[in-house]
Amino acid sequence: MKKCVAVLLATGMIMMAGCGSSEKVIERDTATTSAEVSSQENTGSASEGVTENGSVADSVQKGYLFLYKDVTVSVDANMKPILEKLGEPVSYFEAASCAFEGLDKIYTYSDFEIDTYPQGEEDFVSAIILKNDVVTTAEGIYIGCSRDEVTAAYGTDYSEKGSMVVYEKDGMKLCFLFDNETVASIQYFSTVLDE
Repeated sequence: MKKCVAVLLATGMIMMAGCGSSEKVIERDTATTSAEVSSQENTGSASEGVTENGSVADSVQKGYLFLYKDVTVSVDANMKPILEKLGEPVSYFEAASCAFEGLDKIYTYSDFEIDTYPQGEEDFVSAIILKNDVVTTAEGIYIGCSRDEVTAAYGTDYSEKGSMVVYEKDGMKLCFLFDNETVASIQYFSTVLDE
């Protein structure tokens, strides 16, 4: 099960790194970051996102949401206010974007990862990847849940791609990778990159 998650994370990083020659990785001390994050009071959950015409809209939250403490993260949301609320990540990686002008960025926290894509001067959430069973989806599903628990929370209106179940809503995808009948990976993706 951990192997599947590691393969998916490594694949995502390789895909982003393979597109450009400008890369930057910043590592931080996990203990320091955890203390910084836990010391912050995160109030409010509104974030900004990209509207259909590409402009930034206030308080856009769409699709399936990820909640961490008092911070709400949705795909296509503006990363700046999310980063201000979450604090410094454990590690940070950036590389030239294959699909957009600018840099794709990966912010890794102890229990999850947020990937972004550039649009103008702003960065927007392209993916949220849960790394362990400490964090859950807004509907309470975590790595280690059963397939039955997933369908109880999200229903049966999904597509299947091999051992992955994909729910789509509001221009985003919520993907559950199964190892047998147990959730091995949970990933939120924007469909902006599908276009």
